[in-house]
Amino acid sequence: MNINTYISNDIAPIRPDDSIEHAQLLFKQLTYTHLPVVSDDQLMGNLFENDTQGFQASKKVSDYQYSLEAFHVTDTTNWLDVLEALAQNQANIVPVLDEKGQYQGYYELTDILSFFNDTPFLNEPGGILVIEKGIRDYSFSEISQIVESNNGKVLGAFISESREDIIQITLKIANSGLNDIMQTFRRYSYNIISGNEDDIYLNDLKQRSDYLKKYLNI
Repeated sequence: MNINTYISNDIAPIRPDDSIEHAQLLFKQLTYTHLPVVSDDQLMGNLFENDTQGFQASKKVSDYQYSLEAFHVTDTTNWLDVLEALAQNQANIVPVLDEKGQYQGYYELTDILSFFNDTPFLNEPGGILVIEKGIRDYSFSEISQIVESNNGKVLGAFISESREDIIQITLKIANSGLNDIMQTFRRYSYNIISGNEDDIYLNDLKQRSDYLKKYLNI
């Protein structure tokens, strides 16, 4: 799956010579937290909607260049890093640059969540297993070996919680029941937090993602 198909140019970027009033009107029409400011295909930064509420409408965007927020991704950034960039900057839009640093368009949070919903982690049949171990003791290669030695396949894995010296890992496992896999994890001193072959956890995750998309579209 190629995330580049989600790069959008539906909304033209703000120009430094545009008035603040123009930006304010755009923010009223759209649901974006930010708008990219671009000059000659070069990203100057991102204008934050909350900031524009205190700016003088008659002034130009360039008069407030000091307030622009500097964040972006590239057209080779993977979807998880795109999602991280959106979360870290509390944004629902992120500009995309090519290898030469030229502006290509932007990703929307709702599109990235749709991409996540289409991944095998959510769509392929399988069981969800949450395991826990010391942060210095776990190994993803060991985890994969345990699953595969019981004729299972790892469809996805991510660190779902980290606290002090303990880490939790959520696994999506296909092609096998979970009982034998859980017993093997216990022999390797992993603590089993939950194991569910009915995908209740998975359905909840997808429902939360769908709800967030609907909320952002309001």
